[in-house]
Amino acid sequence: MSPADDEPTGIHCRLDELLAERNMTLAALSDAVGVSVVNLSVLKNDRARAIRYSTLSAICRALDCEVGDLLVTADA
Repeated sequence: MSPADDEPTGIHCRLDELLAERNMTLAALSDAVGVSVVNLSVLKNDRARAIRYSTLSAICRALDCEVGDLLVTADA
């Protein structure tokens, strides 16, 4: 792991907020999109370094949201 890998990305994942608004658990989202709870937790806690477009699309479909609702710049 290089030092650059430890630097903040400036991207915040709003997964917690979106799940709360929809009264949905991380486990239910995991079942809906076919991604492990552990991987969703990494995303939710802003520790993800990458996400596949197919995963991003599946999450947005399950949460009925747009990518911009899920991922925002940390300054926003």
